[in-house]
Amino acid sequence: MGSTGSIGTQALEVVKSHSDFFSVEVLTAQNNRQLLIKQAVEFQPNAVVIGNEKGYREIKERLAHFPIKVFAGQDALAQIVEMEGIDMVLNCLVGFAGMLPTFNSVKNGKPVALANKESLVVAGDLIMKQARMKECRVIPVDSEHSAIFQCLAGEETGSIEKICLTASGGPFRGMTKELLKQVTRERALQHPNWNMGNKITIDSATLMNKGLEVIEAHWLFNLPPEQIEVIVHPQSVIHSMVRFVDGSVKAQLGVPDMRLPILYALAFPHRLSTDLPRLDFAEYPNLTFEFPDKEVFKSLSLAYHALESGGLAPCALNAANEVAVDAFLKGELSFLGIPRLIEECLDNMRNSTEPSLTDYVEMHSLTIQKAKKILETSDPWKF
Repeated sequence: MGSTGSIGTQALEVVKSHSDFFSVEVLTAQNNRQLLIKQAVEFQPNAVVIGNEKGYREIKERLAHFPIKVFAGQDALAQIVEMEGIDMVLNCLVGFAGMLPTFNSVKNGKPVALANKESLVVAGDLIMKQARMKECRVIPVDSEHSAIFQCLAGEETGSIEKICLTASGGPFRGMTKELLKQVTRERALQHPNWNMGNKITIDSATLMNKGLEVIEAHWLFNLPPEQIEVIVHPQSVIHSMVRFVDGSVKAQLGVPDMRLPILYALAFPHRLSTDLPRLDFAEYPNLTFEFPDKEVFKSLSLAYHALESGGLAPCALNAANEVAVDAFLKGELSFLGIPRLIEECLDNMRNSTEPSLTDYVEMHSLTIQKAKKILETSDPWKF
């Protein structure tokens, strides 16, 4: 799911380099029809899905001479995971669009390698309950959650004192609010360590990416907010850590390369040999750590607040953030306006303690409408 994005293209590199272990059954994309066609020709999946129905005819014509089924539309994206022959779903979609495919995957007993953190941010309770009911694994692909997952291998339930999600700090680490007022789109897209898509890169710059990861970790590892800590580690060598009740700490280290957690999730519980770059400790004589400034980077505080509020609050947080980031990328909102818009949406939402799948979908839609209305009726550069 999302084969043309940053994670998707790296995943296909992994599949190609381990073709004796993996084959591609389905490829999906939202808009990038040209790359989807190229990938389909190379990997020969059973089917492809293009979310934007305008691309259907071109893809159908270009793949007419191949035994590849072509589908289009949002319903097809959500339903394709139910197809027979799929052993695992790698969900690399960005944003709310990834939630239904994740839910349908576990509902149909398909293990999920999850790179779409919004799935659990929006509907973690429903998805993890369904996964437990179907005895279906949800294996994290995000480097931080993969690190925690690896550190917990073989450990007893209840042995965790705290997990620590590391953050690079993004391109604006150490800046004050005054300096952040001058942030431009181009500067915000220059991540110091990772190569990611635009939306995730901006989330990293605001630290919302880390806030969403806190919520995701809550559901993946069944831990309350007070047992989930964020610490800034600029070198991005330690991907995350676990402190146990006896005081010992486990950490997972490696070079900043998403192909490593992708391969680990696909091959679990096995480790496959690779020729990927190795960590050379001589290149990192100093590993440093600092706590994030939650006053300057308020998005992180808002994520903790939404998690503690529970119910539909994380769903509203995610929807408001999607609108805010999109507006910032279009030059319609200032960098500091991103958390302000999110906070206003959270302050004016109606929560529910036991939401249904329909409630999540409705809250997502309502929050998007609310956020867009605020942008239309406010000065986005003073907001």
